[in-house]
Amino acid sequence: VGVPMLDIHTVGAGGGSIARFDAAGALRVGPESAGAHPGPICYGRGTQPTVADANLILGRLQAHRFLGGTFRLDLERTRRIVSAWLKKQSCKLSLEQFAAGVIRVVNATMEKAIRVVSIERGFDPREFALVAFGGAGGLHACELAAALGIPRVIVPALPGALSAFGILVSDVVKDYSRTVLWRTLDELPVKRLNEEFRVLRRKADEDFRTEGWRGVVRRQLSVDVRYRGQGYELNVPYTGGLIAAFRRQHERRYGYSYPAREIELVTLRLRIIMKSPESGLSKARAGRVERGSADPERVWAFFGNKKIKASTYDRNSLQPGRKYSGPAVVTEYSATTVVPPGKRFWLDRTGNLLIQICP
Repeated sequence: VGVPMLDIHTVGAGGGSIARFDAAGALRVGPESAGAHPGPICYGRGTQPTVADANLILGRLQAHRFLGGTFRLDLERTRRIVSAWLKKQSCKLSLEQFAAGVIRVVNATMEKAIRVVSIERGFDPREFALVAFGGAGGLHACELAAALGIPRVIVPALPGALSAFGILVSDVVKDYSRTVLWRTLDELPVKRLNEEFRVLRRKADEDFRTEGWRGVVRRQLSVDVRYRGQGYELNVPYTGGLIAAFRRQHERRYGYSYPAREIELVTLRLRIIMKSPESGLSKARAGRVERGSADPERVWAFFGNKKIKASTYDRNSLQPGRKYSGPAVVTEYSATTVVPPGKRFWLDRTGNLLIQICP
């Protein structure tokens, strides 16, 4: 039974991921996590070094600006416990060298995950933007984008609450499908396809009426297609050029296609989408932009192996449209964003933070 699912690829590389040396002496990070309890060392209870501790040691997290200044991270405790842990491991790395190594390892893990869902599926990362959300997404996004050649990073407004906000304003979506298993070579059975899709549309309209939904709906028609004899399908939008589109998509995904081979139309799919009410996020952000100090604080932070002065901005103090330059640390209640040296960043009209990585 094939049903629609969200295709999500995950890795154990969060802020609480624990750093360790394996039996061969190689540095590993995750998938074990310190969790919420005891949490990272810098939270005051943990005793094992984590990604969050490494970011704090490198100056990328600012102890007095965490959660908008409502929770102070314990830098002294972090340096003391991690130093003792390194000594116990007979490691000769300095605190900063160890922390930089942790960041490089966790970035490599995340970079591999991005390659799985882009390059290995026939997509060029250089044609996309990288969206970084969650509390720690912005700490690593710029380095990941640079490694993959992604030209721009987008840190949405309210990044730490983006998932919860998305649930509140998500569209009403219903999926319908019917398995047909029709074979063809180069001509679509258009009449039969249209009749089956009409049946699915009638069912969808009835369900929306029964549940009391009112509004304009958008319909997406698609077909699961495969070459005869294959055990897997590709989902292709339903148009008059469906067969040619399938062959192109198959070549992009797998590197080859069969111009004269019979294909099978396996499953017809109908997705009905009703737009959610407007969120009002733009107005909410517009009222917040002017708050906070406009003068950045200068702090020491590590980028690569260099300790340099970086500007620390309260995100609410950034002026929409004005261009800023890294190195910089942009703090707010729900997240922290790190901008490497030489990179430009600015806010758009709705409060999203845009960072230019490549020309």
